[in-house]
Amino acid sequence: MNIANQITVARVILIPIFLIFLLVPFDFGTMDLGAADVAVSQFIAAIIFIVASCTDWLDGYYARKYNLVTNFGKFFDPLADKLLVMSAFVSLTALDVIPAWMVIVILGREFAITGFRVVAAGDGLVLAASGTAKWKTTFQMLALAFLLLNNFPFGDHAFPFADILLWIAVIMTIISGAEYFYKNRHVLSQSM
Repeated sequence: MNIANQITVARVILIPIFLIFLLVPFDFGTMDLGAADVAVSQFIAAIIFIVASCTDWLDGYYARKYNLVTNFGKFFDPLADKLLVMSAFVSLTALDVIPAWMVIVILGREFAITGFRVVAAGDGLVLAASGTAKWKTTFQMLALAFLLLNNFPFGDHAFPFADILLWIAVIMTIISGAEYFYKNRHVLSQSM
């Protein structure tokens, strides 16, 4: 397994650690981040999430720079992103941070695209993520990072930066899903 794929696998391994710090009620106290206090365990979860998110860029960098692009990476990298993002969205919905309908839209797109990829894989095709899908993932990860940090440092100025990023992420999710199905409509028509 090459270094790019190892980084992708590491991202998946970080997910349960992130979830433990986010969801288990550790009593480590709180941190003053300006307008909003953040539980230390939530801050640790945010740092783990940010590190895991950065590995998405890092594995892609190594794969492109050293020509380490593999079918495993084309399939598992977006899956690792989905697992990380979906676990964060569902957790923040359970914590009443994000409206459920937004998460339903995001999860619906992710499940639909994953199902579509399975159909394509059955035909021997591996469909890589598009540029729009990569931007979608970037905005989702940025929104989640700022939501995990209670909109720090923008909370001091009552500027809803995290909410704006979340709305952009939802819009990009819809656009990238429609684009993905449109660009790969031939795969679906061949499979019917």
